[in-house]
Amino acid sequence: MSKAIHADTAHSFGDGGAALAAVRSKWGWFVALGVALLILGALAFSNLFVATLASVIYIGVVMMLGAVAHIVAAFQLRCWGAFFLWLLSGLLYGAAASLIFYNPVLAAGALTLVAALAMVFAGGLRIGAGVRARPGNGWGWIIASGVMTFLVGIVIALGWPANTLWLLGLFLAIDLTFQGVAALFFGFALKSVR
Repeated sequence: MSKAIHADTAHSFGDGGAALAAVRSKWGWFVALGVALLILGALAFSNLFVATLASVIYIGVVMMLGAVAHIVAAFQLRCWGAFFLWLLSGLLYGAAASLIFYNPVLAAGALTLVAALAMVFAGGLRIGAGVRARPGNGWGWIIASGVMTFLVGIVIALGWPANTLWLLGLFLAIDLTFQGVAALFFGFALKSVR
């Protein structure tokens, strides 16, 4: 198995030379990252409400940074039409971020509903893509994936607004846990490569 991992890792780094050796020598950092992410995932699982608020605040910070970037870009432009469009875009981003900071619970509700609707829409599109892919190989898997996404979106929508206080936190906890497991296994795989 380690030869297969070595071959896959070497293939991703071209000739498997210096870049592979540099990454392989840092296997402990990947293991430490995995452990840290698993701890953060466990903390998120332990209080989904706080994890939900952390997710919402993170989105607010990113939107505020986007607002600043748009406003700075507006003042870098010379033509007035583009200036006002970039400025308006920045102001809208800033207003949305301010609303998130002002009432993160309301923002969590809005984001949860948007996520539910997006999953229903994406699932429907995936089902349609699977139907169009018939009789090619794998079309059933595409439809099955679309049905699952569609159903998860429906379940989230039916649970709204009660699920707004924990759902985004659950998504964050699951994501942190999967990232942690992946980093941990990647680090140990790098260590075992000879």
